Amino acid sequence: MLALSWAKSAAASAVGGQHFRFNWLLPAFAALALSGCMPVTTQVASADPADPAAKVARVGYRSTIAPYTSLRPATPAPWRDRNDAVTPQPKQDR
Repeated sequence: MLALSWAKSAAASAVGGQHFRFNWLLPAFAALALSGCMPVTTQVASADPADPAAKVARVGYRSTIAPYTSLRPATPAPWRDRNDAVTPQPKQDR
């Protein structure tokens, strides 16, 4: 990508007068490249991971299927009784 921006800058400067648009690309890419070389200044963890006496939070276990109860084998009810249980009641004539 850096080579592409340099090529665009060279083409724009060859045309003349348009190279000012690409002048910000070189410092931007230089800052981006040098930012990878900077040391980390913030501490990632408060305790040393190699310290065996470091206090850590307890590990808890929660089952993802805890409320599940198996419904098989279930004896099927007669279909007519189940159908009548969910059928709307007939309306009374006024």
